[in-house]
Amino acid sequence: MNTRFSKRDTLVIALILFSMFFGAGNLIFPPMVGKLAGTNMLIAMLFFGITAVFLPVLGMMAVAKTRGLPVLGERVGKKFAVFFTVVIYMSIGPFLAIPRAGSVPFEMAIAPYLPQGFSGPLALFMYTLVFFAASGIISIADDKSMQNIMGNILTPALLIMLLALFIGSLFNDMGAYASPMEDYAVQPMIKGFIDGYLTMDTLAALNFGLVITLAIEAHGVRDDKKILGINIQISLLAGAILFLIYLMLADIGAKSAILFPDTTNGAQILVHVSRMFFGKFGAVILALIFTLACLTTCVGLLISISHYFETLIPRIKYRSWVIIWTVVSLVFANIGLDGILKYNIPVLTAIYPVSIMLIVLALCEKFAGTGAFIYRCVIYSTALISLVNALDQAGLKLPVLTGLAEKLPLYQNGLGWLLPAIAVFVVSGIIDNIGRKKSA
Repeated sequence: MNTRFSKRDTLVIALILFSMFFGAGNLIFPPMVGKLAGTNMLIAMLFFGITAVFLPVLGMMAVAKTRGLPVLGERVGKKFAVFFTVVIYMSIGPFLAIPRAGSVPFEMAIAPYLPQGFSGPLALFMYTLVFFAASGIISIADDKSMQNIMGNILTPALLIMLLALFIGSLFNDMGAYASPMEDYAVQPMIKGFIDGYLTMDTLAALNFGLVITLAIEAHGVRDDKKILGINIQISLLAGAILFLIYLMLADIGAKSAILFPDTTNGAQILVHVSRMFFGKFGAVILALIFTLACLTTCVGLLISISHYFETLIPRIKYRSWVIIWTVVSLVFANIGLDGILKYNIPVLTAIYPVSIMLIVLALCEKFAGTGAFIYRCVIYSTALISLVNALDQAGLKLPVLTGLAEKLPLYQNGLGWLLPAIAVFVVSGIIDNIGRKKSA
């Protein structure tokens, strides 16, 4: 079998990875960060990039190194591996991210242009039916066909339109950046870091790693070290493209603050600027950008979640899982999505820190090892603080625990877990190393 993996193959799969990461949230959050950060945009985006780009790239490396999130989770325990993997897949899959990927492009780029009197729910159903049918068909296709559709057609088209939007901002005099607003005026670094959570890309990286590994293996590469090396190259290239696009969108948002002061989200910013740059044709460009961005992300999520559940419940095959999750996502995209989105931030507050520390532990294997002791100490302590914080954000205070957690540094910023996680990591690592040396 031919095991040659060319530079073109690396570029194509990097574009596929970029497109899987780049969904609705990735499109609408950076313009709003740019608008609110204003003159603090660059520093805010650098810290936004830590949680929205740097950690996802590290997550890809960690998963490539350990051969998947379930394997990495088993270092904590088998029950934890199944529970946490299912929670991750459900939160970025059919219960939140995939339905959002189907409904957001409709709400932002289609609904405002519907003829007067046309039924909104019917239009949403028709749009999401076509959207999820296309997602399911691409997800069921063989690896080579999927790579061709995603890497050679959909992603280049998406990038061309995003670049057209940015070039339009350069050729239109949008003025200077405004003064920073809200938390971005006081804590642009912390606020940027926390807002990077909302892209959900660190969570996605823990799942996309397997998809990219399978894509590499489809080219005949079987050596684990070579797969890891190629995976790292692809992850770094995809991360670089992702960050450049974020900066472009944030720049547009920062320049829009004075022109469109009443915009309350990134989608509104993009609607206004696309009209300003391209007139009526701007609506078409924006609709295509939203649809392509969300379609490619949806495909990546459907592929990864369906592969996992096939391993979890083998009697139901991959194709059937794709159909199941596509139908579930279609239903949630049409009913009950607002209620789910309301708990978006508390859910991310609970699971994001655990994902981050799993990545850190995997990448610090020489110090941390792979034993259950350090993994359990770090992960369970991080999970406890994060869960208390998440319940607090949802309006539920736990006796004693919430009061203790509120005394932690950075707790009110959603980062109360950070310093304890570092401390537990160092202390348990030292204890574990001493124990290993004694055993040796």
